[in-house]
Amino acid sequence: MKLSVIIVNYNVRYYLEQCLLSVEKALCGVCGEVFVVDNNSSDDSVPYLRNKFPWVRYIENMENVGFSRANNQAIRESRGEYVLLLNPDTFVGESTLRECIDFMDSRPQAGMCGVGMLRIDGSFAPESRRGVPTPFVAFCKMSGLGAIFPKSHIFGRYYMQYLNKYAITPIEIVSGAFMFIRRSALDKVGLLDETFFMYGEDIDISYRVLRAGFQNYYIPTQILHYKGESTKKDSIRYINAFHKAMIIFFKKHFRHYSFLYSSIITLVIILKGLMTYIVQKMRACRTSEVKVHRMKFLIVSDGRNLSDMKEIAERHNFRYDIFHSRLGDMPSTDVLFRDYDYIVFDTSRYPYSAILDFFRHDDPARKRPLIATYIPSSRSIMTFHGALK
Repeated sequence: MKLSVIIVNYNVRYYLEQCLLSVEKALCGVCGEVFVVDNNSSDDSVPYLRNKFPWVRYIENMENVGFSRANNQAIRESRGEYVLLLNPDTFVGESTLRECIDFMDSRPQAGMCGVGMLRIDGSFAPESRRGVPTPFVAFCKMSGLGAIFPKSHIFGRYYMQYLNKYAITPIEIVSGAFMFIRRSALDKVGLLDETFFMYGEDIDISYRVLRAGFQNYYIPTQILHYKGESTKKDSIRYINAFHKAMIIFFKKHFRHYSFLYSSIITLVIILKGLMTYIVQKMRACRTSEVKVHRMKFLIVSDGRNLSDMKEIAERHNFRYDIFHSRLGDMPSTDVLFRDYDYIVFDTSRYPYSAILDFFRHDDPARKRPLIATYIPSSRSIMTFHGALK
């Protein structure tokens, strides 16, 4: 067995459906297996998915046991030479898994690799490459110095934005959204630390793999991560969860710094929490004065599922234009600079890799339409806002 793909699910069955569709395509020609570990979802995820993907192995928990513990359950049962921990709110390109396998096969010293994650607007997610959050690196991240000097080798080490995003490069921390791990590295360092419930487990295991003598890498193949933008980095909930995970990490690996770090970062959290509260109130005031925006789609279709997509748009009172494609041709990229909120591609006609390539861009400051996909198996349009049916 070459590859074991493990996906932990909690109430995101439509995102997971698309994720599994993309993984099924990407596993073509690969000796692999797929596990879905469900953390007691209330949306009937497993019955819904079992009928559509009977080849997947399902583990059903009676409670939400957290990300680390759920992954460990499947890792223990898996047999692959490599293990991929994959978020359910992602989709992968058709060649992504093969590229990772080929790379890891060619680099026996590689313990783990991550990939280029795109946000929902096609911009590069900085979480794709990270450095070890030593006390100084973590302070630069939490204090905002990293955001002020993102290309600095000193202050910007947390996201390592000084690295070339189009080149294979050694990194330190691999994102838990797509974590491709060599089995022999796991055998040497052990499984995920179940002390981490929501954040930090990827930092911990990446650091342990490095300390065991392996090297972690970034390779520039692409995936989409829907929720990479939904957990707002300036939200009080995120700041608090990140802080707690870092405290656990420091007590484990930098014990002599933990008290100093805790004191300083607690002060930073209080200040950032206050600023976040003020900003959110100001935004709420502005929003109340703005008219409700009516969403607009560009539907890309060769006609096969066009009526379904039009019905969904009309049901939600969305405006839409149609690009009538022939033989799977793409619209001109100038549509990315028009006033569309979403561009919708039919995944039965367009490869996931082609959709990713079409949206990929390097100017996050410029507003662009968001990525949407039509999923024939659920007759739904997948968006950042969820499944539209």
